[in-house]
Amino acid sequence: MRISKLRLAIVGVVGAALFTGAGAGVAYAFQPHMLTARGDLQSAQGELQQAVPDKAGHRVAAANLVQQAINQVNLGIQAGAQ
Repeated sequence: MRISKLRLAIVGVVGAALFTGAGAGVAYAFQPHMLTARGDLQSAQGELQQAVPDKAGHRVAAANLVQQAINQVNLGIQAGAQ
């Protein structure tokens, strides 16, 4: 699996922003499964972005659903931090 430097940089910046926005680790120590799930979803999102685009719209639909799942996990992490 090859990841371009640009994509790696984007993931790093987004990850740093999410870490800072969630309270700089407050929620992280207590939610390892949510963090693992989010990481797995982000990996899946990266794989979908690298896949051949011609999939009759299913790749795009899957990417959208994965993004929705990431959003829900982030909301869950935020709710668990309170």
